[in-house]
Amino acid sequence: MFITPAHAQVGGTDPFGGFAGLIPILLMIIIFYFLLFRPQQRRLKAHQDMVASLKRNDVIVTSGGLIGKVTRVKEDCNEIEVEISDNIKVRVVRSSVTEVRSKNDPV
Repeated sequence: MFITPAHAQVGGTDPFGGFAGLIPILLMIIIFYFLLFRPQQRRLKAHQDMVASLKRNDVIVTSGGLIGKVTRVKEDCNEIEVEISDNIKVRVVRSSVTEVRSKNDPV
């Protein structure tokens, strides 16, 4: 009634040629990459470096909460031997090590 059909049909020109709808999606992908994926990749790389540098007499914490001293590192397989108490040794998968508490030189 108040708007004539000629005014209702007038559209502006799209400066991006139809890609204006994709710009917010691309911005969200870029934001997710920098806020989620890159920090996760850095943490994974740091964990892999820590696990690769394990050596005898390092005090470690496993993901299960065990705290012990590394007594043997098997290079050919994915396991280490950890002494959790006097004469009590367990085999632990390397990837389950979450923290190295102290690094000591081998005796």
